[in-house]
Amino acid sequence: MQASEVRTAAQVRRLIAERDLDYLKVGVFDADGVFRGKFMGRDKFLGALDKGFGFCDVVLGWDSADQLYDNVGFTGWHTGYPDAQVRILPASCRDVPFEFDGKGLLFLAEFAGPAEAICPRGVLRRIVDRARGLGFDAVAAFEYEFFLFDETPRSAADKGYRDLTPLSPGNFGYSLLRASTWADFHTTFLETCTAMDFALEGLHTETGPGVMEASIDKDLALAAADKAALFKTFAKVLAQRHGLLATFMAKWSADYPGQSGHIHLSLKARRGKRSALHDAKAPDGLSATMRHFIAGQQALMPELLAMIAPTVNSYTRLIPGFWAPTDATWGLDNRTCALRAITGTPAAQRIEYRVAAADANPYLALAAALGSGLYGIENKLEPSRPVAGNAYDAKQPRRLQLPRRLGEAAARLKASEAARELFGDAFVEHFAASREWEERESRRAITDWQLQRYFEII
Repeated sequence: MQASEVRTAAQVRRLIAERDLDYLKVGVFDADGVFRGKFMGRDKFLGALDKGFGFCDVVLGWDSADQLYDNVGFTGWHTGYPDAQVRILPASCRDVPFEFDGKGLLFLAEFAGPAEAICPRGVLRRIVDRARGLGFDAVAAFEYEFFLFDETPRSAADKGYRDLTPLSPGNFGYSLLRASTWADFHTTFLETCTAMDFALEGLHTETGPGVMEASIDKDLALAAADKAALFKTFAKVLAQRHGLLATFMAKWSADYPGQSGHIHLSLKARRGKRSALHDAKAPDGLSATMRHFIAGQQALMPELLAMIAPTVNSYTRLIPGFWAPTDATWGLDNRTCALRAITGTPAAQRIEYRVAAADANPYLALAAALGSGLYGIENKLEPSRPVAGNAYDAKQPRRLQLPRRLGEAAARLKASEAARELFGDAFVEHFAASREWEERESRRAITDWQLQRYFEII
Protein backbone atom coordinates (compact mmCIF):
# COMPACT_ATOMS: atom_id res chain seq x y z
CA MET A 1 0.00 0.00 0.00
CA GLN A 2 1.15 3.55 -0.76
CA ALA A 3 0.79 6.46 1.66
CA SER A 4 -1.31 8.33 -0.91
CA GLU A 5 -3.89 5.50 -0.87
CA VAL A 6 -4.56 5.71 2.87
CA ARG A 7 -8.03 6.88 3.88
CA THR A 8 -8.90 4.96 7.07
CA ALA A 9 -7.34 4.06 10.40
CA ALA A 10 -7.33 0.40 9.37
CA GLN A 11 -5.25 1.25 6.30
CA VAL A 12 -2.84 3.25 8.48
CA ARG A 13 -2.30 0.19 10.67
CA ARG A 14 -1.70 -1.97 7.63
CA LEU A 15 0.86 0.41 6.15
CA ILE A 16 2.76 0.76 9.44
CA ALA A 17 2.91 -3.03 9.73
CA GLU A 18 4.10 -3.37 6.12
CA ARG A 19 6.90 -0.89 6.69
CA ASP A 20 7.66 -2.15 10.20
CA LEU A 21 7.97 1.39 11.53
CA ASP A 22 8.71 2.07 15.18
CA TYR A 23 8.07 5.82 15.00
CA LEU A 24 5.67 8.08 13.16
CA LYS A 25 5.72 11.86 12.79
CA VAL A 26 2.58 13.80 13.80
CA GLY A 27 2.01 17.57 13.71
CA VAL A 28 -0.52 20.41 13.93
CA PHE A 29 -0.31 23.91 12.49
CA ASP A 30 -0.60 26.78 14.96
CA ALA A 31 -2.04 30.27 14.46
CA ASP A 32 1.10 31.48 12.66
CA GLY A 33 1.22 28.43 10.39
CA VAL A 34 4.17 26.94 12.29
CA PHE A 35 4.23 23.13 12.20
CA ARG A 36 4.28 21.84 15.78
CA GLY A 37 4.60 18.13 16.44
CA LYS A 38 6.77 15.20 17.40
CA PHE A 39 7.79 11.63 16.69
CA MET A 40 5.45 9.15 18.36
CA GLY A 41 6.27 5.54 19.16
CA ARG A 42 4.20 2.99 17.29
CA ASP A 43 2.13 1.77 20.24
CA LYS A 44 1.29 5.28 21.41
CA PHE A 45 0.44 6.35 17.86
CA LEU A 46 -1.81 3.38 17.22
CA GLY A 47 -3.65 4.03 20.48
CA ALA A 48 -4.07 7.70 19.58
CA LEU A 49 -5.32 6.83 16.10
CA ASP A 50 -8.72 5.88 17.51
CA LYS A 51 -9.12 8.03 20.59
CA GLY A 52 -6.80 10.99 19.95
CA PHE A 53 -4.12 12.23 22.28
CA GLY A 54 -3.35 15.16 24.55
CA PHE A 55 -1.05 17.92 23.31
CA CYS A 56 -0.04 20.83 25.53
CA ASP A 57 -2.27 23.74 24.60
CA VAL A 58 0.63 26.17 24.94
CA VAL A 59 0.97 25.87 21.14
CA LEU A 60 -2.27 27.89 21.02
CA GLY A 61 -0.95 30.31 23.62
CA TRP A 62 2.39 31.44 22.28
CA ASP A 63 3.75 33.25 19.24
CA SER A 64 6.11 32.16 16.48
CA ALA A 65 9.08 32.79 18.81
CA ASP A 66 7.54 30.67 21.64
CA GLN A 67 6.80 33.81 23.68
CA LEU A 68 3.67 33.42 25.82
CA TYR A 69 0.71 35.63 25.01
CA ASP A 70 -0.39 37.70 28.00
CA ASN A 71 -3.78 38.70 26.62
CA VAL A 72 -5.66 35.57 25.52
CA GLY A 73 -8.36 33.90 27.57
CA PHE A 74 -8.23 30.39 26.14
CA THR A 75 -4.98 29.38 27.80
CA GLY A 76 -2.23 30.84 29.94
CA TRP A 77 -0.80 30.77 33.44
CA HIS A 78 -4.38 31.19 34.66
CA THR A 79 -5.33 27.78 33.20
CA GLY A 80 -2.06 25.97 33.92
CA TYR A 81 -1.49 25.14 30.24
CA PRO A 82 -3.33 21.78 30.24
CA ASP A 83 -3.44 19.29 27.41
CA ALA A 84 -5.86 19.91 24.56
CA GLN A 85 -7.37 16.98 22.69
CA VAL A 86 -5.95 16.33 19.22
CA ARG A 87 -7.22 13.91 16.58
CA ILE A 88 -5.01 12.29 13.95
CA LEU A 89 -6.22 12.53 10.34
CA PRO A 90 -5.59 9.16 8.61
CA ALA A 91 -6.15 10.51 5.09
CA SER A 92 -3.33 13.04 5.61
CA CYS A 93 -0.75 10.20 5.55
CA ARG A 94 2.34 11.16 3.59
CA ASP A 95 5.72 9.70 2.80
CA VAL A 96 8.80 11.44 4.17
CA PRO A 97 11.34 10.21 1.62
CA PHE A 98 14.43 11.28 3.57
CA GLU A 99 13.52 9.59 6.89
CA PHE A 100 13.79 5.95 7.98
CA ASP A 101 15.41 4.82 4.72
CA GLY A 102 12.61 6.32 2.68
CA LYS A 103 9.88 4.60 4.69
CA GLY A 104 9.03 7.50 7.03
CA LEU A 105 5.41 8.58 7.43
CA LEU A 106 3.91 11.91 8.40
CA PHE A 107 0.38 12.61 9.65
CA LEU A 108 -1.49 15.85 10.17
CA ALA A 109 -3.69 16.35 13.20
CA GLU A 110 -6.12 19.01 14.32
CA PHE A 111 -7.41 20.20 17.66
CA ALA A 112 -10.68 18.81 18.99
CA GLY A 113 -12.90 19.71 21.94
CA PRO A 114 -12.91 23.36 23.08
CA ALA A 115 -9.65 24.05 21.19
CA GLU A 116 -11.33 23.20 17.90
CA ALA A 117 -12.97 26.65 17.90
CA ILE A 118 -9.57 28.33 17.45
CA CYS A 119 -7.74 25.62 15.50
CA PRO A 120 -6.74 27.12 12.11
CA ARG A 121 -7.54 23.94 10.21
CA GLY A 122 -10.84 23.66 12.03
CA VAL A 123 -11.72 27.25 11.07
CA LEU A 124 -11.20 26.46 7.39
CA ARG A 125 -13.01 23.13 7.64
CA ARG A 126 -16.12 24.89 8.95
CA ILE A 127 -16.01 27.37 6.06
CA VAL A 128 -15.65 24.48 3.60
CA ASP A 129 -18.71 22.87 5.21
CA ARG A 130 -20.54 26.18 4.79
CA ALA A 131 -19.74 26.14 1.07
CA ARG A 132 -20.99 22.58 0.78
CA GLY A 133 -24.20 23.58 2.56
CA LEU A 134 -24.70 26.24 -0.10
CA GLY A 135 -24.22 23.65 -2.84
CA PHE A 136 -20.58 24.36 -3.73
CA ASP A 137 -17.25 22.57 -3.68
CA ALA A 138 -14.41 25.05 -3.34
CA VAL A 139 -11.23 24.38 -5.33
CA ALA A 140 -8.04 26.27 -4.51
CA ALA A 141 -4.40 26.49 -5.45
CA PHE A 142 -1.61 28.43 -3.74
CA GLU A 143 1.44 29.99 -5.32
CA TYR A 144 4.38 31.19 -3.26
CA GLU A 145 7.39 33.40 -3.76
CA PHE A 146 10.33 32.76 -1.45
CA PHE A 147 13.97 33.80 -1.28
CA LEU A 148 16.87 31.36 -1.03
CA PHE A 149 20.16 32.31 0.58
CA ASP A 150 23.59 30.73 0.62
CA GLU A 151 23.38 30.76 4.40
CA THR A 152 22.51 28.49 7.30
CA PRO A 153 20.22 29.35 10.22
CA ARG A 154 23.36 29.83 12.33
CA SER A 155 25.22 32.04 9.85
CA ALA A 156 22.16 34.22 9.27
CA ALA A 157 21.59 34.66 13.00
CA ASP A 158 25.28 35.43 13.59
CA LYS A 159 25.03 38.19 10.95
CA GLY A 160 21.94 39.61 12.61
CA TYR A 161 20.07 38.80 9.36
CA ARG A 162 22.03 41.57 7.59
CA ASP A 163 24.30 41.33 4.57
CA LEU A 164 23.02 37.88 3.69
CA THR A 165 24.28 36.20 0.53
CA PRO A 166 21.47 35.28 -1.89
CA LEU A 167 21.63 31.92 -3.64
CA SER A 168 22.43 33.75 -6.88
CA PRO A 169 23.00 37.42 -7.81
CA GLY A 170 21.06 39.67 -10.13
CA ASN A 171 17.54 39.82 -11.53
CA PHE A 172 17.01 36.57 -13.39
CA GLY A 173 13.24 36.04 -13.67
CA TYR A 174 12.28 32.79 -15.42
CA SER A 175 15.95 32.02 -15.89
CA LEU A 176 16.68 28.54 -17.20
CA LEU A 177 20.36 29.37 -16.71
CA ARG A 178 19.80 29.52 -12.94
CA ALA A 179 17.43 26.55 -12.97
CA SER A 180 19.96 24.45 -14.87
CA THR A 181 22.89 25.53 -12.73
CA TRP A 182 20.99 24.47 -9.61
CA ALA A 183 19.39 21.46 -11.31
CA ASP A 184 20.34 19.00 -8.56
CA PHE A 185 18.57 21.06 -5.91
CA HIS A 186 15.57 21.86 -8.11
CA THR A 187 15.18 18.22 -9.14
CA THR A 188 15.26 17.01 -5.53
CA PHE A 189 12.86 19.78 -4.59
CA LEU A 190 10.33 18.84 -7.28
CA GLU A 191 10.62 15.11 -6.58
CA THR A 192 10.13 15.60 -2.85
CA CYS A 193 7.08 17.81 -3.36
CA THR A 194 5.53 15.09 -5.52
CA ALA A 195 6.44 12.31 -3.09
CA MET A 196 4.89 14.22 -0.18
CA ASP A 197 1.63 14.96 -2.05
CA PHE A 198 2.02 18.66 -2.64
CA ALA A 199 3.18 18.39 -6.23
CA LEU A 200 4.04 21.60 -8.04
CA GLU A 201 2.46 22.79 -11.25
CA GLY A 202 5.50 24.98 -11.84
CA LEU A 203 8.75 26.19 -10.29
CA HIS A 204 10.82 29.06 -11.65
CA THR A 205 13.11 31.90 -10.68
CA GLU A 206 11.48 35.28 -10.10
CA THR A 207 12.97 38.73 -10.53
CA GLY A 208 15.46 39.32 -7.75
CA PRO A 209 18.55 37.63 -6.30
CA GLY A 210 17.76 34.08 -5.27
CA VAL A 211 13.98 34.42 -5.43
CA MET A 212 11.78 31.52 -6.55
CA GLU A 213 8.10 31.08 -7.31
CA ALA A 214 6.28 27.78 -6.85
CA SER A 215 2.74 26.99 -7.96
CA ILE A 216 1.13 24.10 -6.10
CA ASP A 217 -1.38 21.92 -7.94
CA LYS A 218 -5.04 22.72 -7.27
CA ASP A 219 -7.24 20.61 -5.00
CA LEU A 220 -10.37 20.85 -2.90
CA ALA A 221 -9.95 23.73 -0.48
CA LEU A 222 -9.03 21.91 2.72
CA ALA A 223 -6.58 19.61 0.95
CA ALA A 224 -5.12 22.63 -0.89
CA ALA A 225 -4.43 24.37 2.42
CA ASP A 226 -2.82 21.20 3.82
CA LYS A 227 -0.55 21.12 0.78
CA ALA A 228 0.34 24.80 1.09
CA ALA A 229 1.14 24.57 4.81
CA LEU A 230 3.31 21.50 4.29
CA PHE A 231 5.00 23.06 1.26
CA LYS A 232 6.10 26.09 3.27
CA THR A 233 7.53 23.87 6.01
CA PHE A 234 9.33 21.42 3.79
CA ALA A 235 10.65 24.03 1.36
CA LYS A 236 12.60 25.31 4.37
CA VAL A 237 13.59 21.76 5.35
CA LEU A 238 14.85 20.94 1.85
CA ALA A 239 16.77 24.19 1.60
CA GLN A 240 18.50 23.59 4.92
CA ARG A 241 19.29 20.00 4.01
CA HIS A 242 21.18 21.48 1.03
CA GLY A 243 23.06 24.05 3.11
CA LEU A 244 20.71 26.88 2.09
CA LEU A 245 18.15 29.02 3.88
CA ALA A 246 14.64 29.91 2.66
CA THR A 247 12.44 32.75 3.88
CA PHE A 248 8.73 33.31 3.40
CA MET A 249 8.69 36.74 5.04
CA ALA A 250 6.31 39.12 3.31
CA LYS A 251 9.23 41.44 2.65
CA TRP A 252 12.80 40.87 3.77
CA SER A 253 14.40 43.84 1.97
CA ALA A 254 13.24 47.32 1.03
CA ASP A 255 15.08 46.90 -2.27
CA TYR A 256 12.81 44.19 -3.71
CA PRO A 257 9.08 43.54 -4.08
CA GLY A 258 7.42 41.53 -1.34
CA GLN A 259 6.80 37.81 -1.43
CA SER A 260 3.31 36.82 -2.41
CA GLY A 261 1.16 33.87 -1.37
CA HIS A 262 -1.59 34.29 -3.96
CA ILE A 263 -4.65 32.03 -3.78
CA HIS A 264 -6.52 30.88 -6.87
CA LEU A 265 -10.08 30.03 -5.93
CA SER A 266 -13.08 28.66 -7.80
CA LEU A 267 -16.46 27.16 -6.97
CA LYS A 268 -18.08 24.13 -8.53
CA ALA A 269 -21.75 23.33 -8.18
CA ARG A 270 -21.93 20.07 -6.25
CA ARG A 271 -24.85 19.01 -8.41
CA GLY A 272 -23.58 18.61 -11.96
CA LYS A 273 -19.98 19.53 -11.06
CA ARG A 274 -20.08 22.56 -13.36
CA SER A 275 -18.39 25.89 -12.68
CA ALA A 276 -20.55 28.12 -10.52
CA LEU A 277 -18.52 31.16 -11.59
CA HIS A 278 -18.88 30.93 -15.37
CA ASP A 279 -21.85 32.09 -17.43
CA ALA A 280 -21.18 32.32 -21.16
CA LYS A 281 -24.23 34.59 -21.63
CA ALA A 282 -23.25 37.11 -18.96
CA PRO A 283 -20.98 40.15 -19.50
CA ASP A 284 -17.33 39.03 -19.40
CA GLY A 285 -18.58 35.52 -18.59
CA LEU A 286 -19.13 36.38 -14.92
CA SER A 287 -22.05 34.51 -13.41
CA ALA A 288 -24.20 36.20 -10.79
CA THR A 289 -22.56 33.87 -8.26
CA MET A 290 -19.11 35.11 -9.26
CA ARG A 291 -20.19 38.75 -8.98
CA HIS A 292 -21.59 38.15 -5.49
CA PHE A 293 -18.49 36.16 -4.52
CA ILE A 294 -16.14 38.97 -5.60
CA ALA A 295 -18.36 41.52 -3.85
CA GLY A 296 -18.14 39.63 -0.55
CA GLN A 297 -14.38 39.34 -0.80
CA GLN A 298 -14.12 43.02 -1.62
CA ALA A 299 -16.46 44.16 1.16
CA LEU A 300 -14.87 42.10 3.93
CA MET A 301 -11.20 42.31 2.94
CA PRO A 302 -10.53 45.38 5.15
CA GLU A 303 -12.20 43.63 8.11
CA LEU A 304 -10.40 40.30 7.64
CA LEU A 305 -6.97 41.59 6.65
CA ALA A 306 -5.37 40.44 9.93
CA MET A 307 -6.06 36.85 8.83
CA ILE A 308 -4.41 37.50 5.46
CA ALA A 309 -1.59 39.85 6.51
CA PRO A 310 -0.84 38.50 10.01
CA THR A 311 2.57 39.98 10.85
CA VAL A 312 3.97 43.46 11.35
CA ASN A 313 6.17 42.79 8.35
CA SER A 314 3.11 42.01 6.17
CA TYR A 315 2.26 45.70 5.92
CA THR A 316 5.63 46.67 4.45
CA ARG A 317 4.56 44.77 1.32
CA LEU A 318 1.22 46.53 0.85
CA ILE A 319 2.53 49.69 -0.80
CA PRO A 320 1.93 51.17 -4.27
CA GLY A 321 3.92 49.94 -7.23
CA PHE A 322 5.34 46.76 -5.71
CA TRP A 323 2.89 44.20 -7.12
CA ALA A 324 0.75 44.17 -3.96
CA PRO A 325 -2.62 45.89 -3.47
CA THR A 326 -3.34 48.83 -1.18
CA ASP A 327 -7.14 48.78 -1.49
CA ALA A 328 -9.86 46.14 -1.91
CA THR A 329 -10.04 46.52 -5.68
CA TRP A 330 -10.92 44.05 -8.39
CA GLY A 331 -10.45 43.88 -12.12
CA LEU A 332 -10.52 41.61 -15.14
CA ASP A 333 -7.10 40.00 -15.52
CA ASN A 334 -5.60 43.00 -13.74
CA ARG A 335 -2.56 42.30 -11.58
CA THR A 336 -2.62 45.73 -9.94
CA CYS A 337 -5.84 44.78 -8.10
CA ALA A 338 -6.38 42.86 -4.88
CA LEU A 339 -8.78 40.53 -6.70
CA ARG A 340 -7.98 39.41 -10.25
CA ALA A 341 -10.93 37.87 -12.05
CA ILE A 342 -9.62 35.30 -14.50
CA THR A 343 -12.22 34.52 -17.15
CA GLY A 344 -12.38 32.17 -20.10
CA THR A 345 -13.43 28.54 -20.15
CA PRO A 346 -15.56 27.13 -17.32
CA ALA A 347 -12.59 25.04 -16.14
CA ALA A 348 -10.30 28.08 -15.94
CA GLN A 349 -12.73 30.62 -14.48
CA ARG A 350 -11.48 31.68 -11.06
CA ILE A 351 -10.42 34.51 -8.77
CA GLU A 352 -6.83 35.21 -7.86
CA TYR A 353 -6.76 36.55 -4.30
CA ARG A 354 -3.65 38.69 -4.64
CA VAL A 355 -3.63 40.48 -1.30
CA ALA A 356 -2.27 37.38 0.47
CA ALA A 357 1.48 37.22 1.14
CA ALA A 358 3.85 34.33 1.70
CA ASP A 359 3.83 34.85 5.48
CA ALA A 360 0.11 34.11 5.90
CA ASN A 361 -1.16 30.93 7.53
CA PRO A 362 -2.67 29.08 4.51
CA TYR A 363 -5.66 27.81 6.50
CA LEU A 364 -6.63 31.25 7.75
CA ALA A 365 -5.91 33.09 4.50
CA LEU A 366 -8.08 30.64 2.56
CA ALA A 367 -10.79 30.74 5.24
CA ALA A 368 -10.90 34.54 4.85
CA ALA A 369 -10.91 34.41 1.03
CA LEU A 370 -13.54 31.69 0.80
CA GLY A 371 -15.66 32.77 3.76
CA SER A 372 -15.95 36.36 2.58
CA GLY A 373 -16.93 35.21 -0.91
CA LEU A 374 -19.65 32.98 0.51
CA TYR A 375 -20.85 35.91 2.61
CA GLY A 376 -21.28 37.87 -0.61
CA ILE A 377 -23.28 35.05 -2.18
CA GLU A 378 -25.50 34.66 0.87
CA ASN A 379 -26.22 38.39 1.01
CA LYS A 380 -26.32 38.92 -2.79
CA LEU A 381 -23.75 41.72 -2.61
CA GLU A 382 -22.65 43.53 -5.75
CA PRO A 383 -19.05 44.59 -6.41
CA SER A 384 -17.84 48.01 -7.41
CA ARG A 385 -16.99 48.67 -11.06
CA PRO A 386 -13.88 46.71 -12.10
CA VAL A 387 -10.68 48.71 -12.26
CA ALA A 388 -9.24 49.12 -15.74
CA GLY A 389 -5.59 50.16 -15.86
CA ASN A 390 -3.45 50.98 -12.82
CA ALA A 391 -5.39 50.36 -9.59
CA TYR A 392 -2.80 52.34 -7.63
CA ASP A 393 -3.91 55.49 -9.45
CA ALA A 394 -7.61 54.90 -8.77
CA LYS A 395 -8.96 56.62 -5.66
CA GLN A 396 -11.12 54.23 -3.68
CA PRO A 397 -13.85 55.00 -1.14
CA ARG A 398 -12.89 54.72 2.50
CA ARG A 399 -14.77 51.43 2.93
CA LEU A 400 -12.42 49.73 0.46
CA GLN A 401 -9.17 51.08 1.92
CA LEU A 402 -7.08 48.44 3.67
CA PRO A 403 -5.67 48.87 7.19
CA ARG A 404 -2.11 50.17 7.07
CA ARG A 405 -0.75 48.33 10.11
CA LEU A 406 -1.37 45.15 12.05
CA GLY A 407 -2.90 46.77 15.13
CA GLU A 408 -5.50 48.53 13.02
CA ALA A 409 -6.27 45.27 11.19
CA ALA A 410 -6.67 43.41 14.49
CA ALA A 411 -9.11 46.05 15.73
CA ARG A 412 -11.11 45.79 12.50
CA LEU A 413 -11.27 42.02 12.86
CA LYS A 414 -12.39 42.19 16.49
CA ALA A 415 -15.15 44.67 15.60
CA SER A 416 -16.37 42.73 12.55
CA GLU A 417 -19.82 41.21 12.95
CA ALA A 418 -19.32 39.33 9.69
CA ALA A 419 -16.09 37.76 10.96
CA ARG A 420 -17.83 36.59 14.12
CA GLU A 421 -20.70 35.15 12.10
CA LEU A 422 -18.30 33.33 9.75
CA PHE A 423 -15.58 32.14 12.12
CA GLY A 424 -17.11 32.31 15.61
CA ASP A 425 -16.54 34.61 18.57
CA ALA A 426 -13.91 32.36 20.15
CA PHE A 427 -11.65 32.43 17.10
CA VAL A 428 -12.07 36.16 16.45
CA GLU A 429 -11.30 37.10 20.06
CA HIS A 430 -8.32 34.77 20.28
CA PHE A 431 -6.74 35.57 16.93
CA ALA A 432 -7.28 39.33 17.21
CA ALA A 433 -5.64 39.27 20.65
CA SER A 434 -2.68 37.34 19.23
CA ARG A 435 -2.21 39.99 16.52
CA GLU A 436 -2.45 42.79 19.11
CA TRP A 437 0.29 41.01 21.02
CA GLU A 438 2.38 40.73 17.83
CA GLU A 439 2.27 44.46 17.21
CA ARG A 440 2.92 45.28 20.88
CA GLU A 441 6.03 43.13 20.78
CA SER A 442 7.26 44.98 17.69
CA ARG A 443 7.07 48.32 19.49
CA ARG A 444 9.75 47.15 21.92
CA ALA A 445 12.30 46.84 19.12
CA ILE A 446 14.95 49.49 18.46
CA THR A 447 15.39 49.36 14.69
CA ASP A 448 18.39 50.24 12.55
CA TRP A 449 16.35 53.10 11.12
CA GLN A 450 15.79 54.59 14.57
CA LEU A 451 19.47 54.32 15.47
CA GLN A 452 20.63 55.86 12.20
CA ARG A 453 18.09 58.67 12.40
CA TYR A 454 18.27 59.65 16.08
CA PHE A 455 21.45 58.35 17.73
CA GLU A 456 23.65 61.40 17.19
CA ILE A 457 21.50 64.26 16.00
CA ILE A 458 18.39 64.32 18.10
